[in-house]
Amino acid sequence: MGDPAGISPELTARLLALPELRGLCHFITIGDRRVLDEGAEIAGVSLDLETCRPADIPTAPSERPVFVDLEHLDPEEVRKGEASLAGGTFAIENFRTALLLAKEGRVDGVCFTPFNKKAMRYAYPGYDDEIRFVSDVLGYEGRMREFNVLDRIWNARVTSHIPLGAVAGSITQEAILAELELTADCLRQAGIEAPRIAVAGLNPHAGDGGSFGMEEIDIIEPAVRQAQERGLLADGPFPADTVFLRALKEGFHAVLTMYHDQGQIAMKVMGFDKGVTMIGGLPFPLCTPAHGTAYDIAGRGIADIGASREAVLLAVRMASSRSLKRAAE
Repeated sequence: MGDPAGISPELTARLLALPELRGLCHFITIGDRRVLDEGAEIAGVSLDLETCRPADIPTAPSERPVFVDLEHLDPEEVRKGEASLAGGTFAIENFRTALLLAKEGRVDGVCFTPFNKKAMRYAYPGYDDEIRFVSDVLGYEGRMREFNVLDRIWNARVTSHIPLGAVAGSITQEAILAELELTADCLRQAGIEAPRIAVAGLNPHAGDGGSFGMEEIDIIEPAVRQAQERGLLADGPFPADTVFLRALKEGFHAVLTMYHDQGQIAMKVMGFDKGVTMIGGLPFPLCTPAHGTAYDIAGRGIADIGASREAVLLAVRMASSRSLKRAAE
């Protein structure tokens, strides 16, 4: 469960009530039963769950979804639509517990309903983003990256949560090549056998032959050629203002952009209510809806379940793919 002051409680309740999801996976949900029950009341759904304490989590799939009650938040302690230390502590502990279950191999994937970063920082001052927190909790030093996912297209990026002024200096051939390899691997885990990736340029008109910058000629093009030599189906760089149109028209499965908003704006315009954020590079899939906590509509029972549902479905596909691969080895 994510931030209790936003739409996360009602989204969690709606997810647990969807029969088609319960037929695809076994849910273990982390939170406080009082917060979940309030979310179910807001959402207008009834829940049939097996509730347990952390020490009693079943080691095998149960007939009913399991709710792990940390008993760590009275709903009266938070106000809807306001970031707070209590709300951040609630979300932090839920996230930490889920990550540790994954690290121990007791779950195959992790999903979370939206967090509020301000609240998370109240509870965990070093909280820059999910990647930083995951690294801290798991002691994981491998490469991780956020992907934004729609049913027709994925967006990967070379740089993420850094100032725009630092972007050009952070783009290297090695970084681009690493992102292309990680993107292709994650797409294969999601069921795409031969993923095609379009690469965006950095500068207007992809530099226009060097007229508006040399990054495309000196860095991005050589990285794309290296990727092709390694057998990856990558192409570009293409102008960033048309690369998504090209990708959709020509059947690319993903676009690799050079910085955060270069891809995020396009993805959210195309499907804000269905977009998923997936953190790739971990031994397990980690997914969440791409939208935020929607403080402005919290408690009104009108939150759209679409992106949360898609997050679970993507985690299921990727976890199943990993299981099949391990079984074949």
